[in-house]
Amino acid sequence: MTLLELTIVIAVILVTIAILFVGGSAWKKGSDKAACIMHLTNVQKGVRGYSNIYGFSPGQIVSGLQSNVIGLGKFVEEMPTCPGNGTYTTLGDTIPVTGVLYMTCSLADSSSHQPFDSSNW
Repeated sequence: MTLLELTIVIAVILVTIAILFVGGSAWKKGSDKAACIMHLTNVQKGVRGYSNIYGFSPGQIVSGLQSNVIGLGKFVEEMPTCPGNGTYTTLGDTIPVTGVLYMTCSLADSSSHQPFDSSNW
């Protein structure tokens, strides 16, 4: 094996490793976005379920809404955390109207940690 062949083999291996790192990074960002959207979906469904069971209307203020929906043995077991290190904010004690998310991620603008269409949520 000559020095030229060895150099070519090493170059091919380095290029393959570089492609794997780029692909792995893109995969991680995509999975973080999908997990974040699932968290938003689960909390939104929990709030809708709570409001349907107890007869609250969209736009109505419910004292302690978050603690009634999120917690051990409730609609959502625990307050989710964004896998992309963003922070979640909620509407507080207001049942959201259709098309408005109860919980939003701070990365919604920069990384699209939000659903493409939430108009019927």
